[in-house]
Amino acid sequence: MLTLDGVRKTFNPGTANEVRALAGVNLEFEAGSFTVVIGTNGSGKSTLQGAIAGAFPLDAGRIVVDGTDITPWPEHRRAHVVGRVFQDPFAGTAPGLTVAENLALASKRGKWRTLAPLLRGARRGEWRDLLAQIGLGLEDRLDDPIGLLSGGQRQSITLLMATLTNPPVLLLDEHTAALDPRSAELVIDLTTRLVARSSSTTIMVTHSMQQAATLGDRLVAMHRGRVYLDVAGAEKKRLTETELLALFSQMRRDDRFDDAAVETVRAGYR
Repeated sequence: MLTLDGVRKTFNPGTANEVRALAGVNLEFEAGSFTVVIGTNGSGKSTLQGAIAGAFPLDAGRIVVDGTDITPWPEHRRAHVVGRVFQDPFAGTAPGLTVAENLALASKRGKWRTLAPLLRGARRGEWRDLLAQIGLGLEDRLDDPIGLLSGGQRQSITLLMATLTNPPVLLLDEHTAALDPRSAELVIDLTTRLVARSSSTTIMVTHSMQQAATLGDRLVAMHRGRVYLDVAGAEKKRLTETELLALFSQMRRDDRFDDAAVETVRAGYR
């Protein structure tokens, strides 16, 4: 269970560049659920993930994971309860280390790291099996520097690394946006398989309306730092890509956020 209780964050307060990124967000995510988050640029969707990961201190509110208030925890301490994959396929790995060394680091996330026993132990066989499931021949490249791999290959490994310890929370921040269509398709297929067999509470930010319509069991739309729409179950399954594009147009037209606007939009997607 992941709970966000009254989460607020304003960047550059009191200046001409003030941005109210999160304006009192209240959300609960069931353990093992898969939520897709969409929104216009500057809506707060990536800031939402940053708040969960501990990338910055909150102005107000709490973040609770499985009954533990992690709000005061720094980002490095949250690493053993929060896995994260970024948009940039080169951001989640150490390019000078081998594929095996990167996986060894990930397996010790949030713990003291002594890698030598892992690199020559039985874990190599487990990693080969995991990499073989991707279908890119990476199981034969455990000793290659990861910096030599393509963006799609590295993002696939980054996704494996983020899920290796089955963290309570998994954050996917537009993790296919920088990939070519074929690589994106492979990474999404891997995402679906990994999420299905894990118990992680997964929150995926995307700009792809096709992904938003077909993936996950819940959809949250952010606008101006608030939750604009929150649908799950049968409501979520009925949403189409065309309807989500119309929702984006509606959000761009809205100059203000109020309860009446939310109910009007929600009614249109029932």
